[in-house]
Amino acid sequence: MKLTVPRETLLKPLQSIIGVVEKRHTMAVLSNILLTVTSDSLKLTATDLEIELVATIPVKVDAEGVITVPARKFFDICRGLPEKAMIDISSDAAGKVTVKSSRNKFTLSSLPAKDFPSIESDFNGASFHVSQKGLLSLLRNTAFSMAQQDVRYFLNGILLEIKNGSLRVVATDGHRLATSEVALSDASLSERQVIMPRKTVLELTRVCEDSDDKVLIQLGDHHLRVSLPQLTITSKLIDGRYPDYTRVIPAKGQNVLTVDRDQLKQALTLVAILSNEKYRAVRLRFNEGVLGLSANNPEQEQAENELEVQYEGKPLEVGFNVGYMLEILSVLPAGIVEVSLASANSSALMHQKGNDKNLYVVMPIRL
Repeated sequence: MKLTVPRETLLKPLQSIIGVVEKRHTMAVLSNILLTVTSDSLKLTATDLEIELVATIPVKVDAEGVITVPARKFFDICRGLPEKAMIDISSDAAGKVTVKSSRNKFTLSSLPAKDFPSIESDFNGASFHVSQKGLLSLLRNTAFSMAQQDVRYFLNGILLEIKNGSLRVVATDGHRLATSEVALSDASLSERQVIMPRKTVLELTRVCEDSDDKVLIQLGDHHLRVSLPQLTITSKLIDGRYPDYTRVIPAKGQNVLTVDRDQLKQALTLVAILSNEKYRAVRLRFNEGVLGLSANNPEQEQAENELEVQYEGKPLEVGFNVGYMLEILSVLPAGIVEVSLASANSSALMHQKGNDKNLYVVMPIRL
């Protein structure tokens, strides 16, 4: 194997795939990336057995071949070389990989390519296209509501649902829920639900760009594949049944608050300074024309604030986790936010006024 490639051409795909390489692993080869060199291209593959990332770039090839290299060391070498440097990569019969650039020369150990695992799957389910920008928006609007290491393993990821010509993404940790949807160009797709693991969601959020380029998403029985320009992500799906999220989304309550997003976010941020660090509770008092906010902590400190708002409904006093509310306000676009409740003991439904494509539910907490 022998090839030449500009540093910048190699560095971007390396940055795209390096995140999947585990520092702790059960197989030594999983700390390596697979280099596959064909007549005019280099394919770089990284996997942790749950998710596989494959990046392909054009290179000048002198000799084809396939070999593995230590991922972190290879990445750090390429990142540390000067800008616009040309990199020569070659391997010998002894399994050593040489990386040269100007006066720099590095010799790396290798492991046999035949030992490198691959995720095999038959994508016989639905396949559809969305824009890269649309997929990134779906994930950013919901990913913060995923559970982390919950014993209900199906909550440690997000639900992808194809229904009525739309792709909907749902995430919940049992205390709050986020949904976001986008219309699909193919309205004839059959209804389908799959659960994408948390790590795959985070990797997609990291590598997707705010671009109109199309992304191909393919669904199989046990795997999902997302094909981006020059990067393919294949992931195992979570085998489980996602809860019926529609039962959690309340109908619009008769008590409706409308307020400017930035004003509410600023008021909550200030009050949160003196909230209980463990429970992050904030008390909201809903009254005609005014929203009162208060918080206290075990040190007997207290914060209070008031906002002028539009409110239709009866006076209510409700407690919420201020962190949950701030995360929702951070992904909602600037403008008017609507918060509705049926009663002081019911969940709050939050969304941008006039937009029901992105909905958020927050459960109350007892103060």
